[in-house]
Amino acid sequence: MSVQANLNEVNARINEACENANRSSEEITIIGVTKYVSVERAREAVTAGIRELGENRMKGLLEKQESLSSEEITWHFIGSLQTKKVKHIIDQVDYIHSLDRMSLAKEINKRASQPIHCFIQVNVAEEDSKHGLALSEVIDFVKNLENYPNIRIVGLMTMAPFTQDETILRQTFRQLRQLRDQIQALTLSYAPCTELSMGMSNDYVIAIEEGATYIRLGSKLVGESI
Repeated sequence: MSVQANLNEVNARINEACENANRSSEEITIIGVTKYVSVERAREAVTAGIRELGENRMKGLLEKQESLSSEEITWHFIGSLQTKKVKHIIDQVDYIHSLDRMSLAKEINKRASQPIHCFIQVNVAEEDSKHGLALSEVIDFVKNLENYPNIRIVGLMTMAPFTQDETILRQTFRQLRQLRDQIQALTLSYAPCTELSMGMSNDYVIAIEEGATYIRLGSKLVGESI
C-alpha cells in the first residue's frame, strides 16, 4: 500500500483512540520510522505529510538527510546510541530518544553546539533484551543532569513488551506516564518532561489511550523493507 493510504488508516485509528481517551488528535505526533526502507519510500512519507522521521543508525540518517535536504524535516534518533558515535550525529538530529546513562549524557553535552531535546529511555518491563533505565533509577538520573546545559529532557521513552496482552501493555504505558508526571512535578527548568514517546506499529492505539504524545511507526506506515 502507499504511504498515503497507510497514513489515512493510522489517522483514523488515532482519532478513535483519542476519542476513547477524551484527548485531541493534535496532541499526537507521528514519527515515521524509516530505518528499514529506501530513500524513495522515505520521500513518499514526506510527500504524504510526515514531517518527523526517525532513524537508528548513523549511516541511514545521513543518507536520508542528504537526499531530503530540501525538505523541512524534524529528525529523531531513536536507536541505542554509542558514546563514540555522538560526535557524528549530534548536530544532525533534533531529538534523541535513547538517553540512558551518564556517560552518554556527558558526551552529548560536550559535543552539542546547542541544547538538544532528549527523551530518557526507560526499560519499564526490565527486559534483558532492551536498553534503558529502570523506573526506580530515573528521577535520580534526571536530578544529576542539572549541570548539563546542552541537554533538555523533554520526556520519557519506552518500548513495551512485544505481546498481545493488553493488560501488560497498558500497565507498561501507564507506569511511564505516572513517572513522567512525577518528574513534571519537580518543575526543573532543564527537564520540563512533558512528552511520552511510546507506542509502535503493534501497540500505538493503546499507547495513545494511555497518554502517548509521540508514536513511532514503521511497518504500519512505511512498511518493513521497501
